[in-house]
Amino acid sequence: MPTMRDMIRRKGNEVYSILPDAPVYEALTIMAKHNVGALMVISGTKVEGILSERDCVRKVELEGKAVKIVKVSEIMTRNLISVQAGQELEECMSVMIEKNIRHLPVFDGNDLLGLISIRDVLREVVEVQKVMIAQLEHYIHGDGR
Repeated sequence: MPTMRDMIRRKGNEVYSILPDAPVYEALTIMAKHNVGALMVISGTKVEGILSERDCVRKVELEGKAVKIVKVSEIMTRNLISVQAGQELEECMSVMIEKNIRHLPVFDGNDLLGLISIRDVLREVVEVQKVMIAQLEHYIHGDGR
């Protein structure tokens, strides 16, 4: 199974971020512009948390708050669930399922390496399965060794 480092290398490690004191409206604008579902919340070089579209809907819109007034720091998830670059795809899938999360920060030690989504994970699983199928077909139709 590929590691998160392998996956980030193929996917790219561009991570979109926002400051904790920015309004939620700005975060939503960035997410829409870059077609992403979450932003890392970073202050200087410190990762403060993560903000997802789901956070915005549940903690702002459903409570009748104004997206132009509420600050990212008021609704972001502070206690990050994350993985390390050397962890395998299966482990990360398990974490996402167990914790019911759609976005998972990937760290290399203390350094943020990337951010993966459940869609990225599914895409990677499909690629792994394609390779396995090709190998099996080669084995069955090839010389069998």
